[in-house]
Amino acid sequence: MTVRFENRGDALNQLLGEAKRFPMLTPEREQELARAWRRHGDAAALRDLLGSHLRLVIKIARGFSGYGLPLSDLVAEGNVGLMQAAHKFEPDRGFRFATYAMWWIRAAIQEYILHSQSLVKMGTTAAQKKLFFNLRQIKNRLDEHNLGDLSPEAVKKIAAMLDVPEGDVVEMNRRLSGADASLNVTTAEEGEIEWLDRFADDRPNQEMVVAEADERASRHELLVGSLARLNEREREILVERRLRDVPLKLEELGQRFHVSRERIRQLEVRSIEKLRKAMLGAVETRALPAEIAAA
Repeated sequence: MTVRFENRGDALNQLLGEAKRFPMLTPEREQELARAWRRHGDAAALRDLLGSHLRLVIKIARGFSGYGLPLSDLVAEGNVGLMQAAHKFEPDRGFRFATYAMWWIRAAIQEYILHSQSLVKMGTTAAQKKLFFNLRQIKNRLDEHNLGDLSPEAVKKIAAMLDVPEGDVVEMNRRLSGADASLNVTTAEEGEIEWLDRFADDRPNQEMVVAEADERASRHELLVGSLARLNEREREILVERRLRDVPLKLEELGQRFHVSRERIRQLEVRSIEKLRKAMLGAVETRALPAEIAAA
């Protein structure tokens, strides 16, 4: 099976050729097509309306060619905006379709650039988007061509011109000046070692997680089994004194069992000793082979 890869230059030439196939529309013909699509869902009318505005999409897309993205991709995204405009356009308001569609085309291309410019999401607010799309032009106007940080004077001027905080100007300039780097790129020193390999993962691996879970379950089972060796009073004293987040006082347990404080202390010590012996015995039994333990 042969896999064909699209050539971006051929794709753009195809778009330009497609645009030339559709004639420019008079206002009357444009209104006629728009109404046919709006009122009757005429697919042929929609095709002619969109095709006649492909030149507009290409013109707007060329205005964003300085962001390093293929022009054919920008045109494709602009066509998405053009289609959205056609679905929302109301011809009876008396406006030209091109006037209405320009906003949708530009918005679709800008959104694509924002998502393609960096792996890190940027430009989430209206002010940040305005800063993103105007910073480069203003820097050129202020003759700020240095690769490092902007001068404090330039930061103040840009922040005032765009009505954004100075910190946003500094951050956006640094993000636009830098480039995303893949963690799968090999380092210069080791050659075959990727940057990702240098990041140590301190989390326990799956084997450790399973082993720790088994250990906790085993200890819990051992504790429950050993507690069963105590009588009811010993077990209650041990739980109230050793297994509660806030242990009860000796006096409180003495009042509950109608004995002295010293007697509760003695019962607690005895309970702990009995529990210790029961747990040690259970551990030793588990360590023996099954035949010996049964004997």
